[in-house]
Amino acid sequence: MLGLNRILSLRPARIRSFGSPGARLSSRSSSYQNLGASSRIYCACLLLLLLVTPRVDSSWWYIGALGARVICDNIPGLVNKQRQLCQRHPDIMQAIGEGTKEWIRECQHQFRHHRWNCSTLDRDHTVFGRVLLRSSREAAFVYAISSAGVVYALTRACSQGELKTCNCDPHKRGRASDERGEFDWGGCSDNINYGIKFAKAFIDAKERTVRDARALMNLHNNRCGRTAVKRFLKLECKCHGVSGSCTLRTCWMAMSDFRKTGDYLRRKYNGAIEVTMNQDGGFAVANKAFRNATKNDLVYFENSPDYCLQDKAAGSLGTAGRVCNKTSRGTDGCEVMCCGRGYDTMRVKQITKCECKFKWCCSVECKDCEEAVDIHTCKAPKRAEWLDQT
Repeated sequence: MLGLNRILSLRPARIRSFGSPGARLSSRSSSYQNLGASSRIYCACLLLLLLVTPRVDSSWWYIGALGARVICDNIPGLVNKQRQLCQRHPDIMQAIGEGTKEWIRECQHQFRHHRWNCSTLDRDHTVFGRVLLRSSREAAFVYAISSAGVVYALTRACSQGELKTCNCDPHKRGRASDERGEFDWGGCSDNINYGIKFAKAFIDAKERTVRDARALMNLHNNRCGRTAVKRFLKLECKCHGVSGSCTLRTCWMAMSDFRKTGDYLRRKYNGAIEVTMNQDGGFAVANKAFRNATKNDLVYFENSPDYCLQDKAAGSLGTAGRVCNKTSRGTDGCEVMCCGRGYDTMRVKQITKCECKFKWCCSVECKDCEEAVDIHTCKAPKRAEWLDQT
């Protein structure tokens, strides 16, 4: 790298010459030759530097930031197949955009008490910045929950009649039975198979353009996210008969609240398995003391940074200024959240509802009460400590 820096330090310079006119002419000719050679080397090295420098790819996740202004040609980072699907199905892209906002909110809910809290960057095409360059368990979770979010959003849009290419599940017709007896399929069963099929075609398209270890990791975690939504399908029924005797039932399949999928994937994050690539192009567990990864496990290649300090190269925002819980011994506690740097305490006034009474009929009336509460926030690192990470 020192050699590269030395080469990059070369700049085209005009060489002064002294002596006779002939000597000046010879020196000037030599100068121009050196000038051209230096320029070519300089440009070549700049190109090499651009090729070897890691870059954060733009993602379809940015669709969520565009809202109703989704213009397929203006979304950076889409591969050809994704752009074709975007142009062919503008209504689906609107649903994906709304779904993106939802799964990002869920991600931030799941990690609200952790050093890495699923922070997004405003007006950034990568959405999460450089933090996902590392093949960490955080990257595994984001790919899984983003894939799950698309399945959930498309399935819901199908059932609500918002998409032209799908509707309720056409296979839920006629009679069926469960442990309570027979029932008739009715209502609108969520067409989750359509959501899974389109999510796979759209999201996986980018990973299938390259066949490297990170692409295989992303494909595996994408699949985990898609199947997680289907895991929480539930049978809902309506009873018919005298006084609701339930002699006849009409039933349909419905998705559970997305929070259940988020909770499930968070548990998978906690138990994510570090893997390496084997000779067959599959995954092998990195630590032989642990079990092999199954198709339902999240997998990752690299350990996570501690996210204590702001580190632009790693995409870490640090925990300075984060609110912490003084009495907690968990990840939201000030000792863990602040990485041992200590915390500041500020007393603020909060307005809460109190002395609530039921008023006939039919409302609840409360008073506004003011109370003083202590808010604890993590101290910023010392300047020298911060500079080591930037």
